[in-house]
Amino acid sequence: AEAAWAVSQEMLRDPTIGLVVLDELNIALKHGYLDLEQVLTDLQARPPMQHVLVTGRGAKPELIDLADTVSDIGVVKHAFQSGIRAQKGIEL
Repeated sequence: AEAAWAVSQEMLRDPTIGLVVLDELNIALKHGYLDLEQVLTDLQARPPMQHVLVTGRGAKPELIDLADTVSDIGVVKHAFQSGIRAQKGIEL
């Protein structure tokens, strides 16, 4: 997680990058793989016109407070409900 965050920090400092997707960041924070205060500091210091998309369940309240937009997406239908196991490249 630390190595991935180091790459993310570089992207968050780069004013030529308009969108940074931090996929499953909330899961990494939930399990304590990353320091929440460091993540918040890095997000607050990003270039003003840079957009950041954070995914994963269980967003920390501090991250929600920092966000401009928060969406809660629920499952309508999932293959697992039909007996299809987790698939490499999708859930694994």
